[in-house]
Amino acid sequence: MKVIVLGSGIIGTASAWFLNKSGHDVTVIERQPGVAQETSFANGCQISVSHAEPWANPAAPMKVLKWLGKEDAPLLYRFRPEWLQWRWGLNFLRECTPARTADNIRQIVAISEYSRQTLQAVRAETGVDYDHLTKGILHFYTEQKEFDESLPAAKLMRDLGCPRDSISADEVVRIEPALARIRDKIVGGDFTATDESGDVYKFTTGLASKAASAGVDFRFNTTITRLITEGTGASAKITGVEVITPDGRHQVLRADAFVMAMGSFSVPLLKPLGIDLMIYPGKGYSATYDIIDPAAAPTVSLTDDGHKLVVSRLGNRLRVAGTCELNGYTRELNTTRCEAITRRTRELFPNACNYDNPVYWTGLRPLTPSNVPYIGKTRFSNLFLNTGHGTLGWTMGCGSGRAIADIVSGRLPEVDFAFTGMPRRPASQLATSRPLQA
Repeated sequence: MKVIVLGSGIIGTASAWFLNKSGHDVTVIERQPGVAQETSFANGCQISVSHAEPWANPAAPMKVLKWLGKEDAPLLYRFRPEWLQWRWGLNFLRECTPARTADNIRQIVAISEYSRQTLQAVRAETGVDYDHLTKGILHFYTEQKEFDESLPAAKLMRDLGCPRDSISADEVVRIEPALARIRDKIVGGDFTATDESGDVYKFTTGLASKAASAGVDFRFNTTITRLITEGTGASAKITGVEVITPDGRHQVLRADAFVMAMGSFSVPLLKPLGIDLMIYPGKGYSATYDIIDPAAAPTVSLTDDGHKLVVSRLGNRLRVAGTCELNGYTRELNTTRCEAITRRTRELFPNACNYDNPVYWTGLRPLTPSNVPYIGKTRFSNLFLNTGHGTLGWTMGCGSGRAIADIVSGRLPEVDFAFTGMPRRPASQLATSRPLQA
């Protein structure tokens, strides 16, 4: 089949890679001049199966209330006269029950673990270099209440096969000695040795290069204006996508199947088709610092629970990312939030980096209320979804790309996940599925 993938972040690029490997003729449409120019450009760089607990959990409502109006709050909800934001907020609250949280964790762990295995297979096959480290992820807590509340989630993840071990403060510092100077503030942590980190931008550009060499047609500087449909009911399908080409001409591109992988921007394109995705953009921030004392910088990827920041070593750079601002599609940098990241990083590792010249960045994470993405079918027979991965696009990227290639090709993916528009796969079928390979 001829397949058009809309969007070339980590999700779209991985989708194109696996669709090509499945024998399809693949074209990728992207408005930017290259791949991974938006949400996949400078995120926290963690492959974090252990970070599967969704933001919507029983403790979340009180935290959100506490943070209202604070410019440097980890999660800043700016109320807007916007129906989608209010609907999203109400759905978020509904996902905060213990039962919903547990079910969402199960789904997130399943697709994330599948994706990590898939990434490892792709890495072995392609040799793409992306400053990856396989030293695990260390999550540390500076508030006893937060640590105590983390224990049930950690146990649930262990029960689901994710080896997230709760550990003492002394063990935290043993695993990452760069945290020794704040040992007196750490109350505990958890460590997942199987988690990884790496530069998502470098990986995505490397994988896109391999995909292009294999025949994938990447069309950059091409803006998608609408999807063209025909038919009704069960016969409804997409016949083409209207674009504005780099030279300013309107053009309609035809294909047999279409994969929507445009993150937050999937919503306005699909709404005229009657597909109402519950995705809201969450503006995330990051700062990248040059390391000047390698011995003082961490080598294990970290999650600072109190400040909702993640830290990843990328060769001679330190990437620190986190916080979230729910404020529409705006992407301008908020100085207060940028400075809060640098202030906290300097507190943790005062001599490790050059803090005078940070590179700040912001991107729009496509958040669903549950943190569970849309991967699967729509009411249009040839339109498929791979969007809404929130803060875990890098973690879920390769697995989501592999899964959507299976679905487009008429195969059942090899993971127990609630794919959109599809029944859950029986465990008996999972046990007899073909071996995981790139």
